[in-house]
Amino acid sequence: MTTYGEQTKLTDLSATAEQVRRAVESVIEGKPEVVRLSLTVLLAEGHLLLEDVPGVGKTMLAKALAKSIDCSVQRIQFTPDLLPSDITGVSVYDQRRGEFEFKPGAVFAQIVIGDEINRASPKTQSALLEAMEERQVTADGSTYGLPSPFMVIATQNPVEMEGTYPLPEAQRDRFMARVSVGYPSPEAELRMLETHGGFSPLEALRPAAHADDIKKLIEAVREIHVSDAVRRYAVDLTTATRGHPELRLGASPRATLHLLRAAKAAAALAGRGFVLPDDVQHLAVPVLAHRLLPSAQAQLNRHTTEQFVTEILHRTSVPDPYAAQRLRGL
Repeated sequence: MTTYGEQTKLTDLSATAEQVRRAVESVIEGKPEVVRLSLTVLLAEGHLLLEDVPGVGKTMLAKALAKSIDCSVQRIQFTPDLLPSDITGVSVYDQRRGEFEFKPGAVFAQIVIGDEINRASPKTQSALLEAMEERQVTADGSTYGLPSPFMVIATQNPVEMEGTYPLPEAQRDRFMARVSVGYPSPEAELRMLETHGGFSPLEALRPAAHADDIKKLIEAVREIHVSDAVRRYAVDLTTATRGHPELRLGASPRATLHLLRAAKAAAALAGRGFVLPDDVQHLAVPVLAHRLLPSAQAQLNRHTTEQFVTEILHRTSVPDPYAAQRLRGL
């Protein structure tokens, strides 16, 4: 049973998260679901991939989220000539001391913004693999830990655009969620012209929370209860992708873990101490779709991985959302 003290803590932390959300939405007009998903990924200790055409605010969203929390921020502009050492760092020989000294790269920050990640070569893209999964960098036989919290927010243009390299499967699998910002509604675009016409709201944005606040939120998310039935539901969804006839690559066990972590963060943001199947359903498409590979026939038929996840959601049995509450006396 959730105690009074635990519920009060959740309420306080939800209020902090709400302040961050409002701060980001003061910059990003008309995209509340995208902002909420970005915050969910942050609290679930994941990484976010923003994929869309140029000019819809992908980098602005990443910058706004980074600036709304008082954390160290580094931005990396991915280009074809970018080297892996530009990201991770390099050892430089110090003549006075007669030894090599490691100079940390741009990845040594709490929020790392990777702009147009798929414009760099696969070799350079792979420099992020260890950092994203293990929160560390290994260089010249030495391992260096990354700060906490740590989050990579990467933007990418659709792969059919010029000068892009598709992200390899291992890279995509390390992103907890992928989201498309999309074009704003005419009303939101009109408000954007009014607010962004004379100055950038990003310049006036002040942090709504500190790094320690985010750490407390992350700790609260870890303590959210997940029932056996909801765990089984998440496993059923990912297992269904692996046996789908029109998918040649299904969701990995890491995808299942990410789906549950994101669902726990969503529950915490809602002020709940437990996960509902609705949380899993709401996050299934952004968490699973970018990891799947359609078959050649599915591509010819113009079927998308989002459609496959939605189809699996419709035909997978949903557990009783209140069974866990009754068992725990909530």
